[in-house]
Amino acid sequence: MQHQVLIVGGGLAGLTNAIKLAQSGLNVGLIEKNEYPFHRVCGEYISNETLPFLRSLGFDPFQYGAVAIKRFWLTSPKGSELNMDLDMGGFGLSRYVLDEALYRLALAKGVSFYLKTNVLNIIKEEENFICYTDGKGELNAKLVISAHGKRSNLDKERAFFQQRSPYIGVKYHIKTDFPNDLIALHNFKDGYCGISRVEDDKYCLCYLTTRENLKQYKTIEAMQEQILKQNRFLKDILENATFCYDAPKVINEISFSPKTLIDNDILMCGDSAGMITPLCGNGMAMAIHSSKILSNLIIQYFDNQINKNDLHKNYRLHWNKYFRFRLAIGRTVQHFFGSPVLTELLVRFFKHNHFLAKQLVRQTHGEIF
Repeated sequence: MQHQVLIVGGGLAGLTNAIKLAQSGLNVGLIEKNEYPFHRVCGEYISNETLPFLRSLGFDPFQYGAVAIKRFWLTSPKGSELNMDLDMGGFGLSRYVLDEALYRLALAKGVSFYLKTNVLNIIKEEENFICYTDGKGELNAKLVISAHGKRSNLDKERAFFQQRSPYIGVKYHIKTDFPNDLIALHNFKDGYCGISRVEDDKYCLCYLTTRENLKQYKTIEAMQEQILKQNRFLKDILENATFCYDAPKVINEISFSPKTLIDNDILMCGDSAGMITPLCGNGMAMAIHSSKILSNLIIQYFDNQINKNDLHKNYRLHWNKYFRFRLAIGRTVQHFFGSPVLTELLVRFFKHNHFLAKQLVRQTHGEIF
């Protein structure tokens, strides 16, 4: 099967790229190893900077039960608190609902989907890419976007893949008594946990911690009992919430190291191109923004407004302009949390310096696009 653009990965970056490109009349194929709908390890809070672009694609999250989030609550393991308004704000919607809705929209736009399909290898021959799969044979395209997410076998030749990452992510959906318009970030030893409202009176509870914490206590339940519950706010949630599913969704080897943007002429987008730390709460907005940048450039390329070299050059320029500093800030902020003592000092400091706290939040968010 021949496509003009083939996308590997059907998360936010892959789906929004597909919709935008199909809207412009391009022949687009998308490969996804799962079948919609399905759950992902994700904080499920999206900054409002994304709303104009999402609506331009024909998607309004509030038609699917999204909840407006306007306030932020930060706590330390010892119980210190910071409460502040979010200047831009955001919304909460589960990836289970969000990805399914975007998938349906992409189908309606004419995108060809190859679901429950794994990519084995991608080879470039002259000006064409050949994508070898485990179920659909060979797929061909003029351009390939790799939006496969945080970590994949396709990354095995990339530099960051060679370095072990200490981080694991754990996500639940719960029902609990918690304000609808609030996102909370509760810190604990070597980790932090976010909680915010999504659709259907549910809340997303998602945390990042280390393999060492899990290794020490053997099971997720024991680790939560001994580590997370040292934060009294998390203790109250974990002991009194109703858990919607039998087991959490877990992901290993989450890497926040810098990544290459273009590999062998394959265009990386979303988490495949770079991940901001969950502490900053804006990874999904960055994935969506990066897809807008890339899809616009690809449309210009197929309209013969720019050549391949210009596409690559402009994509790098725009990526660095909008994301490089934000990613660096995220990695820096990450280093300051995890130590109970240091986290306590930081929360107390920002509690009495709301202006600086707001400035830090702004540095990890972008402008409306």
